[in-house]
Amino acid sequence: MTDLALVTGATGFVGSALCRKLLAEGYKVRALHRSRSALQALDGLKVERFEGDILQPDTLVPALQGVRWLFHAAARSDYWRDASGVLQSAVEGTRNVLLAALHAGVERVVLTSSSSAMGIPQGDELLDETSTFNLPPERFPYGYAKRQSELVALELTEQGLAVVIVNPSIVLGAGDINQISGSLVVQSARGHAFLWVDGGTNLIHVDDVACGHLAALRRGRSGERYILGHENLTHRQVFKRLAEITGQRKPWFHLPGALINPAAIGVDLVRKVLPLPLDGNQLRMSANYLWYDTGKATDELGFSARIGYETAARQAYDWYRQQGIL
Repeated sequence: MTDLALVTGATGFVGSALCRKLLAEGYKVRALHRSRSALQALDGLKVERFEGDILQPDTLVPALQGVRWLFHAAARSDYWRDASGVLQSAVEGTRNVLLAALHAGVERVVLTSSSSAMGIPQGDELLDETSTFNLPPERFPYGYAKRQSELVALELTEQGLAVVIVNPSIVLGAGDINQISGSLVVQSARGHAFLWVDGGTNLIHVDDVACGHLAALRRGRSGERYILGHENLTHRQVFKRLAEITGQRKPWFHLPGALINPAAIGVDLVRKVLPLPLDGNQLRMSANYLWYDTGKATDELGFSARIGYETAARQAYDWYRQQGIL
């Protein structure tokens, strides 16, 4: 069997970065994409393009022929638009892909989950790989879906499939055409990021995430999760730096914790008549300090992120300007 790697979700932000990294490391790469997927992210990459759909199992059998390594990065992230579609992709899609990999004799799988599968902290502690989703599913459909995807993977490890799980935090950098995490940059550049709440998040550059996937392939233990993160920052720090990069006014309105729930209700009411880049649950989640301890990935994978948040945000901003989005 050759060193052929299949990447699902190859036309997405993380998937395309992973294709670039694999090619740079000398792997042969097969990029799985749906027939209707935009292929812009694969431009200039010497990959084998292969049509398939993780929700159509019959299309996965030929895609996995001759594959030694599988990176399952296909997923839906736009839970504020279609929560049921996100869950179906995470659970049914992951089961289809991993069952096909088991039957095809794939040697090793790296599953792209998310730090959101760790839930929220109960106090001041940093979240780590022992943390797990602890909210009602409707409060954060994406985190719930990602945890369910992990559980599917763990079922398959019991059947003999070697699966390593990676949990990236907020991913930034050039190329997020669907504006998932990149919406932070776009909204700031448009002057919409005037509000800040107490709370925080962790951010990592997309190229570091790709490096973390390869480290997991080479050194990760099957059935284990590894957080791929970098800087723990408050929301105020995030948007203050974004304002400096985009030339907009720094966030000036502080929304106190006591007003977050009423504001979230108001956001959901407005969303019924106007498109908004967030929903009420996202606003509620932002009140938490979603900060992570990345020591396990450092100790076991030898992985340490190197590219800072400011560089990632600036590259994203420059890319959106080049694309005419800003």
